[in-house]
Amino acid sequence: MTRSRFLQIHTLTSYPASLLNRDDAGFAKRIPFGGASRIRISSQCLKRHWRTFDGENAIVEIPAELADGRTDLGSIRSRYTFEKFVLEPLVREKGVDSTIAREVTETLMKEVLGESAKARQAKDAAEGKKQKGKAKAGPAEKDEPLQTPQLTVLGRPELRYILEEASEMARLRLEGKSLEEVEKSRMSKAWKENIKQLRTGAGLDAAMFGRMVTSDVLARGDAAIHVAHAFTVHAEESESDYFSAVDDLQREAGDSHLGSAHINATELSSGLFYGYVVIDIPLLISNIEGCDRVSWQGADATLASEVVRRFIHLVATVSPGAKLGSTAPYAYAHLVLAEAGTAQPRSLANAFLRPVKSHPDVLGDAFASLASSTLARSDPRVLVRSDPPV
Repeated sequence: MTRSRFLQIHTLTSYPASLLNRDDAGFAKRIPFGGASRIRISSQCLKRHWRTFDGENAIVEIPAELADGRTDLGSIRSRYTFEKFVLEPLVREKGVDSTIAREVTETLMKEVLGESAKARQAKDAAEGKKQKGKAKAGPAEKDEPLQTPQLTVLGRPELRYILEEASEMARLRLEGKSLEEVEKSRMSKAWKENIKQLRTGAGLDAAMFGRMVTSDVLARGDAAIHVAHAFTVHAEESESDYFSAVDDLQREAGDSHLGSAHINATELSSGLFYGYVVIDIPLLISNIEGCDRVSWQGADATLASEVVRRFIHLVATVSPGAKLGSTAPYAYAHLVLAEAGTAQPRSLANAFLRPVKSHPDVLGDAFASLASSTLARSDPRVLVRSDPPV
C-alpha cells in the first residue's frame, strides 16, 4: 500500500479583541485578498509559538524511549551560539586561556558555517587596519561578544561535538603548534565527513522548519513543515483602543486632572482566521533519521509519527499573540481538517476569496464556504474534527 506523502492541516480559529501579530508600527499585520483587507498572522509568528511552547504536547518534551534514546532534541537559534556554547565553556569549564579559546572558536565557526576565501581576506585586512589604528584597544575588543553575521540554527549534539573539537584544538595550541598547523591537522576530509554525519544532530527545530547555511560541511536542511500566513476569512474588523494608566497616589490626593500617569492608544482586532499547514512526510522522516529521502518508507518513523501527533495538537491549541496581559488571546480551533494523500497539496484559502459575511453567523458561513468550495471536493482521506479540538 502506498503511504501518504503529505499531511495537510486546515484550521478555523476565532480571536476577539486581540493584537495577535504586530507590524513595525505596532498595528495588526494585514494582507489584501479577494478585494478586501484581512488581518494576518505571519507564518514566522505561528512557527515560533509552536516551536517554543513548553506545555502539554511540546515537541522538545518527547520521551527518550520514543526518540530511540536520543536526548536534547532541541536546537539553538541565535547569532551568539558559538559565544555561549563553545567560547564560554572553553574558558569557564575547561580552563582554556581566553585568547586561545576565541582563536579556535572563530576558526571553527568559519569552517562549520562557511566563509569564502575572499570574504575572509577582506575581513582579515579590515581587522589589520583596525589593530594598527587602535593599538590600545586590543583588550577591549577581546571582550566583544562573538557573533555570526546572521542567525544560525544548530542542534545541541552538534554543539557538543564542536566544543569537543575546540577543546582538542586548544590543547594543541597550548603544546606550541601554530593555528595553521592545528587547522591543517584537525580539519581533514575525515573531520568534514564527521560533521556531515551529524545531520540528525541538528535538532527537531531544523528537521521541521529547516536551516540555511553557506558551508559545504554543515548539512543544509529544507523545511519539512510548510506554514502559510493565517488570515481572517472576512474583511478586517479593528478599532483603536484608548487607554490610560492611573496614578493611585495622585488620585488619592484628589488630583483628578493629573490622575492619569500614562495615556495611549493601540489597535485591537477581532476575527475568524483560516490557517494552513503542510507536512512533507518523506522529508520529515529523512531529516529526523538521516536517511535519503527516497528511502523514507523503509526508515523508522516512530519519532516522526510522534512529532506529527504533537504538532497537530499544537496547531489546534497554541495561540500566538502580543499584549498577552491586556487581551488574553487564548483560543482553540473551532475546526481542524486534516488530509493525507500523495497528490500535490493545495490550500483551501480560495474558499474565502469572497469575504465571508460577519453577520449573522460568521462561523456557520465559514463552514458553508469550505463545504461548498470546489477546491474542497477532492479524493484524499479526510479527517474532520470540530469543538472540542484534537
